[in-house]
Amino acid sequence: MIKSVVSKEYQELQKQIVALQEKWKLQLDPESIRPNLDQAAMEAGVPAAALTAINFDISLFLQWIDEVNTTLINKNPELEPKLSNIHSLLNEETAIRWIEEAFSLNHVFFIHFAQEHGIEEWIPQFLAETALRPYLQLIAEKVQSEIHRAIPGAGCPVCGEPVRVAVLEEEGKKVMHCPRCLYHWHAKRLECGHCGNENHETIQFISIEGDATSQIQVCDECSGYIKIIDTRQYITKPSAALLDLKSIHLDFVAQEHGYNAVGEKKETN
Repeated sequence: MIKSVVSKEYQELQKQIVALQEKWKLQLDPESIRPNLDQAAMEAGVPAAALTAINFDISLFLQWIDEVNTTLINKNPELEPKLSNIHSLLNEETAIRWIEEAFSLNHVFFIHFAQEHGIEEWIPQFLAETALRPYLQLIAEKVQSEIHRAIPGAGCPVCGEPVRVAVLEEEGKKVMHCPRCLYHWHAKRLECGHCGNENHETIQFISIEGDATSQIQVCDECSGYIKIIDTRQYITKPSAALLDLKSIHLDFVAQEHGYNAVGEKKETN
C-alpha cells in the first residue's frame, strides 16, 4: 500500500483530537439538540444542522478550546507562543461568533480575525471547527436513521460539508462518509456526488499505483471528484476524519488532473 504523505506525528495528533471530540460529545446534554427535519427545506438542499435548535454550552466550548490548545502544545511545544494569547481573546460574545462562523464554514471571517489579532491564519478556524464538531456529530447520530439520501451539489445532508469520501463496504456497496459530522449515506456506484451525473461516459475512475485500496471517481460534467476507499481490506477501520486525512494523496492526484474538491456545473449554450 502507498505510504501516506501525512506524517505519523500529525496522524497521531489527529487521533488525539478525535478522541477528545468523542469525550466531549459525551459531555453534551442530548436534549440540547432538537432536530426539525423540514422535508421541503431538505429537498432544497438545506442541511439538517441548519434546521436544528441547538442550545450551545459556551463554557464547555471555551473549555474545549483550552484542551485543544494544550494538546497542540504538548505535541509541539514550538506552538506555545502562537497559541498563548488565544484564551485572552475569547469571551462569551466572541465564542458565540466563532460558533456561528464555523457552523456556516465562513473561512473569510477567520482569516480576518487572525489578521486583526496578529495570529497565524489556520489557528482560529482550526480551534473553532474542532470544538464545534461534537455538536454536529451528535446531530448526525440523532438523524442517522431518518435521512437516507443526499441532494447532489448540497454536500453532506447533515452539516453541508462538501462530499469527498466514499467507502466500499459489504458486496461493494458505496457509502458516502462525512469527515466533519460522521454522518453516512448510501450512494449509487456510478453517480457524481457533486452534480448527480450518472453517465458512464463522463464518469471515470483513476487508480493509484501502489495503492490497491483506493481510487478517485472523477466527473467530466462538473470537474468534481470524490475519493473511494475499499475498507473491506482494512483490519481496523479508521473514522471518516482519519480516513480523509490518510488519503490526502488522492486529493493531490485528482487536483493534478484538473479536478476540484467541489464540482461546478459547466455552462451550456
